[in-house]
Formats: sequence, C-alpha cells, structure tokens
Amino acid sequence: MHYFGRFFYGIWRGLDVLRRGLHLLLLLALLGIVIGALWQTTARLPDKAALVVRPSGDIVEQLSGEPIERAINEAQGQGTPQTLLWDLTTAIRTAAGDPRIVVLVIDTDDMGSAGQAKLEELAAAIATFRHSGKRIIARGTYFLQNQYYLAAQADEVYLDPFGFVLLDGYDRYRMFFKDALDKLSIDMHLFRAGKFKSAAETFTRRDMSPEDREESDAYLQSLWRGYRTAVSSARNLKADALAQYANGYVSAVTAAGGDTAKVARDSGLVSGLKTRQEVEDLLIDLAGADTAGKSYRQVGVADYLHATHAEDKQRGKGQAIGVVVASGEILDGKQPPGTIGGQSTAQLLREARQDDDIRAVVLRIDSPGGSVLASEQIYREVQALKKDGKPVVASMSDVAASGGYYIAAAADQIIASPNTITGSIGVFAGIPTFSRSLARLGVNVDGLGTTPLSGATQLDRPMSADAGRLIQITVDHAYEEFLARVAKGRGKTREAIDTIAQGRVWSGVDARQQGLVDRLGGYDDAVVEAAARAGLKGGYGVRRIEQELSWAQQLLFQVRSTGQGMLDRIGIARSGAVQLVQRLKPLDLELARWARLSSPNTIYAYCFCSIE
Repeated sequence: MHYFGRFFYGIWRGLDVLRRGLHLLLLLALLGIVIGALWQTTARLPDKAALVVRPSGDIVEQLSGEPIERAINEAQGQGTPQTLLWDLTTAIRTAAGDPRIVVLVIDTDDMGSAGQAKLEELAAAIATFRHSGKRIIARGTYFLQNQYYLAAQADEVYLDPFGFVLLDGYDRYRMFFKDALDKLSIDMHLFRAGKFKSAAETFTRRDMSPEDREESDAYLQSLWRGYRTAVSSARNLKADALAQYANGYVSAVTAAGGDTAKVARDSGLVSGLKTRQEVEDLLIDLAGADTAGKSYRQVGVADYLHATHAEDKQRGKGQAIGVVVASGEILDGKQPPGTIGGQSTAQLLREARQDDDIRAVVLRIDSPGGSVLASEQIYREVQALKKDGKPVVASMSDVAASGGYYIAAAADQIIASPNTITGSIGVFAGIPTFSRSLARLGVNVDGLGTTPLSGATQLDRPMSADAGRLIQITVDHAYEEFLARVAKGRGKTREAIDTIAQGRVWSGVDARQQGLVDRLGGYDDAVVEAAARAGLKGGYGVRRIEQELSWAQQLLFQVRSTGQGMLDRIGIARSGAVQLVQRLKPLDLELARWARLSSPNTIYAYCFCSIE
C-alpha cells in the first residue's frame, strides 16, 4: 500500500505541477495580450504606410449590445461581427491630410451587409481622400453587391482570378404562415390602420397583398436605379452597363466557359485580375515593405484611430453640435446600444438639451420603428429641445420608417439619402389565440368574469367581439395621433398626410417629392444645417451624446481585439458550430424580432421593409 500511495502521490504531484504550469502559461498569455493592447493604444505610426479599410461583418450606425458583453462575445468568437460606420469615415478623412498615409487600401472579403445610405457616407469620405491626390486600391477574392459598391469607389479594383462580381439587384421575399397556422388551429387577429401596413400579413395571408407588392416594387426599383447610377459613375461606366451585366450574367458566364473573373474584367467592373500576393507586391512598391519584409507597411482603422486620437478630435470642446444616434428597433424602457429605448434615447436627448455647450442636435436615425409609446417619448424630447431654442435636424440612414419616421416628425428639418427607406406611417397590433389548438388536444377553457373584458387578454380563449373592437379603436387612435404629429411637423393638413401615409413605404427620393423629407443629403449636410440654424459660423465641435466607456472597458476592447488577432495568427478559427449559427442567422433574427415585438398592451409602428 505504501508503494501504491507513493505512486499515486507522484502522479498527483505531476498533475499539480502541470496544472500550475498551464496556469502560468495562461497568465503569461493574458499578460502578453494586455501589454499588446496597451501598446496598441500608444503605438506610433510608421513614417510611410497604407491605411487598410477592412470592414468586418455588418457596417452599422451603432454597435449593438452592452460594451463589455459585446467585447467578451467577440473575443470568444461568438455574436455577429460589426464595424462602426463612423470609425471608417473618420479614419479615411483623417488620413486624407496625414502625410504618413500614402495609399488607401479597401479589402471587402470580411464585409457583411450595408445599406446604400451607409455606403454613400463611405463614398463621400473616400472622395475626400481622393482629393488629396493619393491612390486608392481595392481588392477582393470576390465582390457581392454591397462589397462591390464600396470597392468601386477606388481608383483601381483588383479581383482574384478565381473570383466573381455578383450583382443580383434587390428583392423582398417573406415567408407566409397562414396555412401553417390553420393546420395548427391558431387564430391570428390583425388590427391595423393603413391599407399598405403589411407588417403582420405574413401571419394572415398566403402571399403578398397587392398593396404590399405595389409599394415594394416602387422602392426596390428606386434602390436599384440608385445603385446603378452611383456605381456606374464611380467606375466611369455607361449608364446601362450594370443593368446589362446583371441581366445577361448567366449568358456571359456561359459564353466565357464559366470564367466569372474574366466576365467581370471584360465588362469593365474591375481594373484587373490579381492574386492577393500580387496586390501586396504592388502595395510594397507604394508603401514600402514591413519589418519582416513579407508584406507592405500598413495600419488598420482601429490602430490608426488610436494612434492619431482622431476620435477625440471629433468630440469637440466648447460650442458644439450634439449627435444622438437612434439605431435599431424602438422598444419601451431602457435599452442597450443598437436598440432604441423610449427612456434611454430620450435621456440622451435630454442630456443634449441640458448641456449649455450643445447649440443644436442632429438626430441620426436608422430604424424600422417599434413601440408607439417609446416613439412618443422620444418625440416629446425633440419637441422640448426645440422649445428651449435648440434646433433639431433629423438625418436618415438606410431606414427611418414607421416609428423611425415618428421620432423625426418634430425635427426642424428632415434630410434623407435618396435611397433611404422611409414613410410607413401606419400602426398595427397582432394577437394570436390558441383556443382551437388546445381543443384539438382535448383541453377546454371555461370560467366566468365580472365584466365583459374579464379574461379578454388570455390567449387560450377566443377573442371576444368587444376586445377586438377595443383594440381596433386604440390602433385607429394611435394612427390619428401619428398623422397629427406628421401634419404639424410638415405644415400640412391631416387629410394631405393621410393620402401619402396609409403605411406606405417610400424611397428617400420619392419621399422628397411627397413632402415627407425636406431635402436629400447625408450626415455632413445635416451637421452643416444644424450649425446654420443655431447661428454657428465656424470653429464649433461635433459631439456624440452617448454612453462613455470607462478606461477599463476601453482596455477590454483592446484585449479583445489583440487576443482575437493572436488566435487568428496561430490558426484557431471559429468552430463549425459558430459558422452554422451564422448560416441560421436570418431565421434567428426573424424569431427574435417577433419575440421583441410581443410586449403586452403595446401598439407598434413598425416597418417590415428590410431588403436584400
């Protein structure tokens, strides 16, 4: 037994030494990551380098989720990658006047979705860089439609010889669940105000309604025209070149024997076909070789912003224009970034109103809407700003529809991109009941109440006629209030607004013709307009009113970024399970959206007008 004891004790000591060694290695690795993160915050730029714009994931107006939770999720390879639009535009504009940056490189391989309004903001920043006389080079293994819009802004666009450029236009396809609900004996009760308010038709119809088809075709065609015009101009192509490319793509690829890269080059969409290494060789000639001599001297957007403190310069001191970003769905209460909270977003506007240095406010909106109550809370804060003598200019991004338009209605001026999706002035409520489903399982509900509305909110009972009338009346009332606010803001009658409302969705250019938008333009136009209305001649700052990150939170973000980079370099990629989750993202987002829009006693002004 003594020998056995010594044997197992020896094994235990060995395991303990191994455990301690692994802990030490882990601590050393974490220390290295932290030191690397701190080094990134103070690192100096080389005297000559390329600025690399490499968006990861979706390009957004505001990063979603609580800062610490987001950093931890991304460090673990979880969640959906996002790139902040304003980081990209700030870095590009700053680099335009920086003699150390000699070339701008656009790499779209990791880029996800981005609406045209956001892409227009990027194009404007790239145009500023071009005016400096420096070269702009884009490369991609392949280019999907959004990726190609960004790449097309470059002087030279290089595609991998095995790549392709796919322009598939815009579409709007939805799943309809009427037959499935019938089979499950689920009754969906839809209450709406506005004949074009098609939000819940997915549960009450088997196909797209004529009204939905009419409005969808109008704004999809407008977006496609806008895309073709912008990209053709950037690439100096004929006006109909992109339409011909998209419409004849299959025939052209067939004639080329399947060589998609050749089709893109011969059509003038790319400057040439080059491998990644060939593009890197070109950039070494322009920016010089890095210390290892294997690539070109470069700096990414995040490192460049830290090195130049460009973000701090944008905050401004003294008199300033305040910018409040309203991005995401509009929900009740306090919400994290990437979602608009009735209380939390109203609080940001209140801070701008109470800050004596803030002379005017730009409300940047990227939202399909949501809760009417939450929209009303934000609307009231916009009114309070104006009452205190601070002008408010609404700047619309990709989507500012339904509740997203509601919160803009009180602004002194509304500026939209020609390709903004807006309008959808309408209200709906949808309630399912499951009494027939339960009956099929042999479950019956019976009882009594003291008033006609007792038990009216129970989903296991049929909806009574009184309950249905009550909900429809409240929906109609909310619609009338919506019309009144828009009519007041637009200086028109209720009848005039009702004619162009009815839940109909408009593109920015069409909304301008209908009087729902004052002018077409971008974020910079909104800032200039706000300054002019506040009487600011020059020397004013632009300050974002948002939750400030503590030093510890900023460090955590740097640790996340540095740690993920190290994992990538040693070959630890995202697992197949995570990739599967990404593929299931559309269904997950749809289910999550309906879960968020299921608060009891809530009426919604929401636009299901997302496009692909």
